[in-house]
Amino acid sequence: MVPLVAVVAVPRAQLFACLLRLGTQQVGPLQLHTGASHTARKHYEVLVLGGGSGGITMAARMKRKVGAENVAVVEPSERHFYQPIWTLVGAGAKQLSSSGRPTASVIPSGVEWIKARVVELNLDKNCIHTDNGKEISYRYLIIALGIQLDYEKIKGLPEGFAHPKIGSNYSVKTVEKTWKALQDFKEGNAVFTFPNTPVKCAGAPQKIMYLSEAYFRKTGKRSKANIIFNTSLGAIFGVKKYADALQEIIRERNLTVNYKQNLIEVRADKQEAVFENLDKPGETQVISYEMLHVTPPMSPPDVLKTSPVADAAGWVDVDKETLQHKRYPNVFGIGDCTNLPTSKTAAAVAAQSGILDRTISLIMKNQTPTKKYDGYTSCPLVTGYNRVILAEFDYKAEPLETFPVDQSKERLSMYLMKADLMPLLYWNMMLRGYWGGPAFLRKLFHLGMS
Repeated sequence: MVPLVAVVAVPRAQLFACLLRLGTQQVGPLQLHTGASHTARKHYEVLVLGGGSGGITMAARMKRKVGAENVAVVEPSERHFYQPIWTLVGAGAKQLSSSGRPTASVIPSGVEWIKARVVELNLDKNCIHTDNGKEISYRYLIIALGIQLDYEKIKGLPEGFAHPKIGSNYSVKTVEKTWKALQDFKEGNAVFTFPNTPVKCAGAPQKIMYLSEAYFRKTGKRSKANIIFNTSLGAIFGVKKYADALQEIIRERNLTVNYKQNLIEVRADKQEAVFENLDKPGETQVISYEMLHVTPPMSPPDVLKTSPVADAAGWVDVDKETLQHKRYPNVFGIGDCTNLPTSKTAAAVAAQSGILDRTISLIMKNQTPTKKYDGYTSCPLVTGYNRVILAEFDYKAEPLETFPVDQSKERLSMYLMKADLMPLLYWNMMLRGYWGGPAFLRKLFHLGMS
């Protein structure tokens, strides 16, 4: 599949190259982890559940704290993906191959990779069980199991993805189907959905809408496309400053947004999507589509839902400032699997990792954690093939911006950061435990402005 390279022809500016130099003096050459352990030890000082962004980042940080031989990561997947780039893959602006690397290459050198799936947590005995029958104990446990995609909760899925005209940027199996549906679009409704559950990267469902509209304009199909965003939410975005900017884009580009509409069924053979009106339960509407992008319902991983680590909704129940578990002092959570009341993004994980590093350091010394997580998260709202609104905010849904410009404006510089700089930071700094978010940049800019 050939990516869309003609939509925007701009050189890859070195606008943020200076950022890449920050911290590189600490980063050694990449060391390849040689593979999964077949004779995993039964006890580790620090056991990390999950090999996603939060798990790998914390494994790298814990390696420096207690030594690689005392840290293990439990993760069944052979490949690790930088998922934020899938928005651009679904729009043909990036190749899927650029988003993934072997898990063995991102596990910190010397850290044990236990290639298995967690099936039970026994927190009272400080141990977990895996699907290959192993019992592994720990002194400190970091839970970073991510979020679960529940396509099957929509009638007609996931089997409906076997049909054309339908895709989803949330799965490695379906993201390229989005690009195919976009290319094959002829005339009719292009429909984009947002489910009635928490999701990771809550801006992504509308990012692909803006990119699709831009693609239709560039390819002369815009007049034949009726673009519809059906969201279960009651607002386009949770932070007013950015919501106002998005509403202006929606108006200017003649996009239709329907609120409180939840996708409950896909009839892929008929190219029909069925939505329930959340304000009037039981009332449904059928929309025919020429293209459909599905954002699936999501939930905590099943292993957590019935675990003592979970709150009533199934999320890891942590203190929102320290990320320490509320009932088990040697257990910690990070990222999408937690009940932290902020948007679930890789940027949030980066900020959380620095806080959690400090928290665990003090706990190990029998001291009280002092560093507090303010809920920082970021959502680069891609509004075209060369424009991004960089939303950054905190627990209070108040802007917490890094740069000394109005970030509610669409900018090429922010697009370049999203498309090119952030993947570099992710692979080369964050996963090695050297990127804890842009808080120090905010201080630098603010000092420079004072």
